[in-house]
Amino acid sequence: MLAKLFLALLLTLSCVFAAHAQSKSHPSDKFKQLGDELPTANDYRAASGAPGSRYWQQRADYTIDVELDDARQRITGKETVTYHNLSPDTLSYLWLQVDQNIWAKDSDSYKTMTAPSFKDLPFHTIDNLIARRDFDGGYKITSVTDARGAALPHTIVQTMMRIDLPQPLAPGASVAFSVEWNYNINDQKRIGGRTGYEFFKEDGNYLYEIAQWFPRMAAYNDASGWQHKQFLGSGEFTLEFGNYRVRITVPDDHIVAATGVLQNPQEVLTRAQRERLEQARTAKQPVYIVTPAEAKANESSKPRGKKTWVFFADNVRDFAFASSRKFMWDAQLHDVGGNRVMAMSYFPKEGNPLWEKYSTHAIMHTLNVYSRYTFNYPYPVAISVNGPVGGMEYPMICFNGPRPETDGTYSESTKHALISVVIHEVGHNFFPMIVNSDERNWTWMDEGLNTFLQYLAEQEWERGYPSRRGEPKNITEYMASENQVPIMTQSDSVLQFGNNSYGKPATALNILRETVLGRELFDYAFREYARRWKFKRPLPADFFRTMEDASGVDLDWFWRGWFYSTDHTDISIEHVRLYTIDTRDPEVERERARQEKAAQPETLSDQRNKSQTKRVEQFPTLNDFYNTYDEFKVTASDREEFQKYLETLTEDERAMLKLGLNFYVIELKNVGGLVMPVILQIDYTDGTTDELRIPAEIWRYDNFNVQKLIMTNKEIKSIALDPHLETADVELENNFFPRRPVKSRFQLFKEEKKLNPMQELEKKPLPPATTQP
Repeated sequence: MLAKLFLALLLTLSCVFAAHAQSKSHPSDKFKQLGDELPTANDYRAASGAPGSRYWQQRADYTIDVELDDARQRITGKETVTYHNLSPDTLSYLWLQVDQNIWAKDSDSYKTMTAPSFKDLPFHTIDNLIARRDFDGGYKITSVTDARGAALPHTIVQTMMRIDLPQPLAPGASVAFSVEWNYNINDQKRIGGRTGYEFFKEDGNYLYEIAQWFPRMAAYNDASGWQHKQFLGSGEFTLEFGNYRVRITVPDDHIVAATGVLQNPQEVLTRAQRERLEQARTAKQPVYIVTPAEAKANESSKPRGKKTWVFFADNVRDFAFASSRKFMWDAQLHDVGGNRVMAMSYFPKEGNPLWEKYSTHAIMHTLNVYSRYTFNYPYPVAISVNGPVGGMEYPMICFNGPRPETDGTYSESTKHALISVVIHEVGHNFFPMIVNSDERNWTWMDEGLNTFLQYLAEQEWERGYPSRRGEPKNITEYMASENQVPIMTQSDSVLQFGNNSYGKPATALNILRETVLGRELFDYAFREYARRWKFKRPLPADFFRTMEDASGVDLDWFWRGWFYSTDHTDISIEHVRLYTIDTRDPEVERERARQEKAAQPETLSDQRNKSQTKRVEQFPTLNDFYNTYDEFKVTASDREEFQKYLETLTEDERAMLKLGLNFYVIELKNVGGLVMPVILQIDYTDGTTDELRIPAEIWRYDNFNVQKLIMTNKEIKSIALDPHLETADVELENNFFPRRPVKSRFQLFKEEKKLNPMQELEKKPLPPATTQP
């Protein structure tokens, strides 16, 4: 019975304390389901977020011959593409991506470049602008033919090329065609890019990292048809899976790293190098395949001819390679859930000692961590290459930039930069190289998810690893900033690209894992998403729906707030009010009133008037009944009235009067607009502490103001909101009751007086004038 009375009391208080802000005139529903925002489920994509019963995707197989001209820094290539139409549609033309055209002088990317800030501009920025203006980039397409060698009509539209088919390509049919091309390789150190070369003045050699180097099939899918949105630079690539056989011809002293497995080591490696490669299969540490001594000898040599390196890659969406005579190469075979993977690093001497110490270990560590949270890494090779590109990913191979100083020393931040970029770029094998999202539209689907897993991998590298992204406290400045757009913004229109597409989604997923769902539910759902869409093309709705489907938790409020809005977390403790039960017992209540009156502060006037002689003290006859009356004294009438009241109560009701409960009402305000769980740390005067974790649904009736009731027999000393900094709350000052002082520090400095022009001249006289002839 007493429990029922408590429940009735609690419900009554809840109704009293709930003052709903949203109304007919102030509508707000941050818990509205994502009905309008998500596409309607169908046979291709199920409402659960899984691939539908009739899911399909296209496929393209490539046979490519390419030659690297080290004298002129050029690429010349020929490819045969076999395109498989696995869609239910008949296609009368095909679209290919010709991404090198981003370097053409008339490209949209170049023409839409905005001006830099001309305040304190460094030299390299001007050099970059001039080099970009003068660079003769872009594909020179010299031939497009069918399987019989007949020319095919084709039209180049900036970074896309349409091939008109002589016969419509029916569902289930395939077509083969060939393309020949060449282009000038960009100087990556001068004009940037995701690919390019680096020239080393000291030894006169080049290092090439080659990507987006061949015309690639554009993606055709059930949601958008052909994905032929132009490549402007930010929105990366949307590609089809296929098999690649690639023959790469380079100077005979070059070492080549590439997507896939080397098919002809007997022709391109020395016997000693082949033996070391075999030793790497059982080694406990990375083994040099090409030693520092061999790389040094190559640097000073001249090629005597050419070699062709042959690679085969099965079921990949792209192909990249690197080539240089400067490369050292180390390797170690690593077991990933039964899949034997050759982890390998290629780097010039400028990369040591950092690269030989950390790169291959970082590869293996990444494969371990990512596989645990998704699926076992399926490919036979994982490669990290040091070169001019700061960080870029391709199937089985990635390009990473950090190096030590020229004297071999390095800072702690450089060490962590190398480890982090290797983790990040190797991690991209999972997203988007295998979970094949549409990068051109949704950068966050690979960069955000990958940065989240990067954070988990970094935290398993060493204690106290200084991860840049992932921790909620690291994103607060961005979340409060004005210059931003929602995560669900097309890639080329994103503002603050790194924060928007990397940091914010990674932080959101970390919060979802740690605070909203908990690790067990999140990890299960995230793994389910990865496995459902392994070697398939998910859309944002597939991710959102799968996470809800597999966790069993409605997360529409979370996606709406974090991904579809620019709201931020700023929850304030506005007030704390204490309510106690009036027992109506005169013995208790009169004494309580006496103590409260005695505890009232003595006013300043009362203090100063104490020494005054009062008139009633001079004339005692003025005193009457009220001068000695005790307003707090309990009378027989009071006791009799209380007894009559008790007789009207049940036993449980009489017991409730003696509970001595404190009813604290905490008034919370959602200042930032983002609905989030409320985590409260409550410290009591007896030295004990409680933590109260309230789901975000507390805001469902009122998105902006709520009042939380805490019933306790203890006296609360203080309350802290978000004590573990887990919700990305941007303003901590309003997270405390009572308010705490805002701490800061300042430095003192001694003012220096600047010299006037006369003093400057006396200090450093002008040189004597020279007489002109």
